[in-house]
Amino acid sequence: MVKMNLRLNANSEEDLKVISAHLQDSITQVKNIANLKKNRIFLIQLSRFMWEDVEKGVFRKNKRVQSVLKFENVINVYSKNINQKNKDRFLDFLAIESKLLSDKSYEIKLNFAGDILIKINSEVIDCFLEDIGEPWETKNKPRHSFFND
Repeated sequence: MVKMNLRLNANSEEDLKVISAHLQDSITQVKNIANLKKNRIFLIQLSRFMWEDVEKGVFRKNKRVQSVLKFENVINVYSKNINQKNKDRFLDFLAIESKLLSDKSYEIKLNFAGDILIKINSEVIDCFLEDIGEPWETKNKPRHSFFND
């Protein structure tokens, strides 16, 4: 049986919403984030929870897979509340937000738990998400509390 890994391409704000949904509850470490300034590429490797498998059937096992998120045509990258010296710190991914700026470039925000933010300024939306390697089973399924005051 051939297992096809997820491969998504985003060229619009609507496309980014789809990638954001697939990345919800992913985890990464600071050491898995790279801004290649000369190449104008931003990369982040994440352990993605495979929500699409959960939605296929009640009796399927929870799985994670290594994924790479790549942005091209990057102008600048900024971060908030990330200690880049603590390379082993885990970050919990929440969502991607984007908006078109007055100069026709885009501001793309990668939001993480704990008020951690990576902001990417890009000429255009040129984003790729690709699973790499084989999925593995995990006991834990992310939970969301919508009413935790």
